[in-house]
Amino acid sequence: MAQEKLTSLDELPPSAKLVYKVLEYESDLTQDQLATETRLPPRTVRYALNELQSCGLIEENLYFADARKRLYSIQTDETQ
Repeated sequence: MAQEKLTSLDELPPSAKLVYKVLEYESDLTQDQLATETRLPPRTVRYALNELQSCGLIEENLYFADARKRLYSIQTDETQ
């Protein structure tokens, strides 16, 4: 399964790879936090998150501090 994820990540655009790596190092982040950490425009972060979600590489959860936002994290084998 890890090999499938690696192949999917290799085929994604650089912005999605950067967002994935930041999530890998920083753990759970909101879209705004990802934009700050990656220094990418919010629209590019949204696109990267959509690409990563469509590949099943990340998961989206409710952000309890602000219910209007979502918290993104790397999808682990336990959550699949």
